[in-house]
Amino acid sequence: MEARSRVISSFTIVKGSLIEETYSVFRDWDYSVSKFENLRHVRDDNSIGATSTNWALNVTKVMNRRFDPEGRDRPLVELAKAGCERELWKPLLLYHMTRDEFLVRDFLVNWLFPQFRAGAYRLRTDDVFPYLNGLQKMSGIDWSGSWSDSTLKRVGSGLLRIATDFGLLQGSQIREFASYHLPDESFLYLLHAMVEREANARRVIDAEDWHLFLMGAEDVERALLRLHQFRRIDYEVAGSLAQIKLPAASAADFARELH
Repeated sequence: MEARSRVISSFTIVKGSLIEETYSVFRDWDYSVSKFENLRHVRDDNSIGATSTNWALNVTKVMNRRFDPEGRDRPLVELAKAGCERELWKPLLLYHMTRDEFLVRDFLVNWLFPQFRAGAYRLRTDDVFPYLNGLQKMSGIDWSGSWSDSTLKRVGSGLLRIATDFGLLQGSQIREFASYHLPDESFLYLLHAMVEREANARRVIDAEDWHLFLMGAEDVERALLRLHQFRRIDYEVAGSLAQIKLPAASAADFARELH
């Protein structure tokens, strides 16, 4: 799968989070055939109940860009096939899709989370424009097409809508921060995934990935201490040193325990 971790595209943002569509496609995923064949089935047979052929085509395009069901995103597929509860599955979907969906990740980590920390109350599409315009000054970014004022507005609105779909915000025209809580099972899956990537416990606690869920390092530590108290994990801390021992060998193994 071609990495798109530094590509900015309006297409996937405007099409939205596609939470239910993604769950439906993954629930019916057939590992005996290729990714292309699975997505062709969605497009040609309208297995997701799309309102139009064009929408089914758009869904398959977004999913082709976002996910690698045969590789790193396989736990998402297996959980959907096993009927995982949506509220546990949705945070994992956000984590997986933002590993290559640069704009969603950067927006949540570097704009929405600071807004949350600063106590912002009401958010409008216009509030996102300075952030989007500032991205043009970043180096190492690959812009997919040029944006008109109309596209800029659609992207700003789309980013706020995606954050709302995942429960971080509430409202429609004017958004406000929701009282978001990351479920324990979702937290543990994400913890396994981050420990796989980074062995240093302190760096895991400080990781910006948690900002996707409006969590700072102190929120992560509170969750670790609580789960340690309930003997879900082993978390030891002494000054600046920390150690985390997890119940499963990998995120994929932990996901299988959730089935």
